[in-house]
Amino acid sequence: MPDPLTEALLRYTQGHPGESPYMTAIEGMAILRSDHPKPPSHMISRPAMCVVAQGAKWGMFGGNRLEYRAGQALVIGVETPSIGRVVEASPGEPCLVLAFELDLAILRSVAEELDPPPKAAGEAGRGVFVTDFQGPLADCALRLVRLLDTPHAIPTLHPVIMREICYWLLTGPHGGEVARITLANGPSQRVINAMQALRSRFAESIRVEELAAIAQMSPSAFHRQFKTLTSMTPLQYQKQLRLLEARRLMISSAFNVETACFQVGYESPSQFSREYARMFGIPPKRDAKQMQAVLQRDRADSNSAALSV
Repeated sequence: MPDPLTEALLRYTQGHPGESPYMTAIEGMAILRSDHPKPPSHMISRPAMCVVAQGAKWGMFGGNRLEYRAGQALVIGVETPSIGRVVEASPGEPCLVLAFELDLAILRSVAEELDPPPKAAGEAGRGVFVTDFQGPLADCALRLVRLLDTPHAIPTLHPVIMREICYWLLTGPHGGEVARITLANGPSQRVINAMQALRSRFAESIRVEELAAIAQMSPSAFHRQFKTLTSMTPLQYQKQLRLLEARRLMISSAFNVETACFQVGYESPSQFSREYARMFGIPPKRDAKQMQAVLQRDRADSNSAALSV
């Protein structure tokens, strides 16, 4: 027998037209359903929780691969490039994931109200980890999905449930790592401030020393804590941001390879093509053509479905 969260997610996906991800009436919350294993997909992950009700996935953050399955959740505390893949799914037992954004301001507010306050992890806490999602947390997830049946109650009850989720995260087995990310002027938050500067200026040549100054750290301490939070170096982080943006420009804006290369800060098209193929497994021109063909096919399928209604 499926558990209540699995049943609720199945009912939602069966009752709503369209394809995964299903964006819900709750801002920042989506339901993902996969009837088959899927190839890896690249994305920029925002602070969020991804709760697996059925099936299994893995996420790759730099060199750190994390697998999470039914009863577990991936907690992402920092905005970072990542690769995700569905590894267990079938039409009879689809992979079902409830994903919702985490508001670090709410986490910080809840942490400040706890007595005693949560004790932050040691010098370097991870920004991404897997945790069990059972008991009170599973109950919160189920109430979030059931809340979709009463949209008029969302503005009142959604913030309450999210504060409860923050409470259980902060008081759970990974509370120290969560608390460290939320500290207003702690080392992790200062690294996140530098990370935001790197994201906004990813196409520029920016030195680690400049980022370290933003984080109020020595370059060596900044480099170490950045890698602990994201599982990649600042240079690797910037490179993945550049390649993801180049891919978006070629697919959605029809930029050619050379124009996209220069737009995101590369000076050498040959270096760009090598690093692109290393990340996505295929040269940029061929990748853009294949992805554009997929988008055109999806649009045609959507138009056919609309005409048949």
